[in-house]
Amino acid sequence: MTTVRLGRARVRGLSVWQVTLFLALLVLGFLIAAQLASEGPRMRITSQERTPLVETTLDLQAQQQGLKQQILDLRTSIQDLEAAGQGGATVTKDLNTQLERARIAAGLVPMSGPGIVIQLSDSGAAVPPDGNARDYLASGRDVLTVVEELWLAGAEAIAVNGERVTVATAIEDIGGSVLVNSAYVTAPYQVSAIGPDNMFDRLSQSPGFVDFIRSRAETFGIGVSYATPSSVDLPAYAGSVNLRYGRVQPSPAPTPAP
Repeated sequence: MTTVRLGRARVRGLSVWQVTLFLALLVLGFLIAAQLASEGPRMRITSQERTPLVETTLDLQAQQQGLKQQILDLRTSIQDLEAAGQGGATVTKDLNTQLERARIAAGLVPMSGPGIVIQLSDSGAAVPPDGNARDYLASGRDVLTVVEELWLAGAEAIAVNGERVTVATAIEDIGGSVLVNSAYVTAPYQVSAIGPDNMFDRLSQSPGFVDFIRSRAETFGIGVSYATPSSVDLPAYAGSVNLRYGRVQPSPAPTPAP
């Protein structure tokens, strides 16, 4: 009986706020336990869903990095090709320049420029009884001498009566005319040349040309006249350029101007 009274006395000793606090804590603990119980599956589900996304992201990043590297490689290749193209263009330009020079040297290109025209005509002097009439006629040898002297004076291109002179040109006397290439030309012979501005000065001071004037013009009266037009037009060589034999012959040095 005494024990029962003590128990009831303890129950009666608890205040209302203590009971209320106990119940509130009990309810709060229940709610926390329920929340934790529900968060576990959600965290597992979220983790399971995130793993493929992370892997996909990593794969995309790797692909992007690979594409960036390909772009860099392609840019490098383009730069190399551009550099090679520029080098090829330079080589092509040089080859075209050399080809054009060879065509000019072969007389295959018509040319115009400052130069000189020398005309050779037959002598008007009377042939003495003991003289040779052929000596008083302008000949192929005279034309050839003037052509050679013009080359020595720095001529870049020469034509005789409209026939372009090349390395294969033959200038020979045939009867009363002169054969130049495959054409027969007659006096007066006009030897046209394109070259430097002082070409006539070089020509007039060449020992070979001076001897020619003395031996042909002064002795036999062969007419030698010249003109220096502002522009001399030379046609292209119209003959065949096929050679069966040939050898390199160095060009003679031009006669220095005084």
